[in-house]
Amino acid sequence: MNHDKPKHYSVSGYDLSPLPPIVYERRVKDLTPEERRVLLASGTETPFCGGLLHEHAAGTFVCRLCALPLFRSQDKFESGTGWPSFSRPFDPEHIARSEDASHGMSRVEIRCARCAGHLGHVFPDGPGPTGERHCVNSVSLRFLPGADRVSPEDADI
Repeated sequence: MNHDKPKHYSVSGYDLSPLPPIVYERRVKDLTPEERRVLLASGTETPFCGGLLHEHAAGTFVCRLCALPLFRSQDKFESGTGWPSFSRPFDPEHIARSEDASHGMSRVEIRCARCAGHLGHVFPDGPGPTGERHCVNSVSLRFLPGADRVSPEDADI
């Protein structure tokens, strides 16, 4: 008898079901200490130091932990804040939002919808079409050059 929960797919066709525990643990084990601090403990990398801050090639930014597509290079812009910034997500269902009252301010935290890895925060001061600035830690992402559409199979674990 199969007791597996049914998979949940985004409108764009990606599996948003949580990673199997054995896969999650293997992926976490492969993270650097800095990636663990940011992705798993809601840390923030030092501004203007992230490896993807100046990445301008065509491609897709995926979650460092689970490879879910999160942002497209065409939506990246220079915000001057010191972190990669995007005007909109690859698919709104791929980003989970929650209120964050840490550090004496009210912000909206963003996490990967599949693995819950911490990405950064979203602010209402970005360019069109959304007016949002998704301010993301470079260590939370992996860049796939040349890929403006990652197949759902490529993002599956």
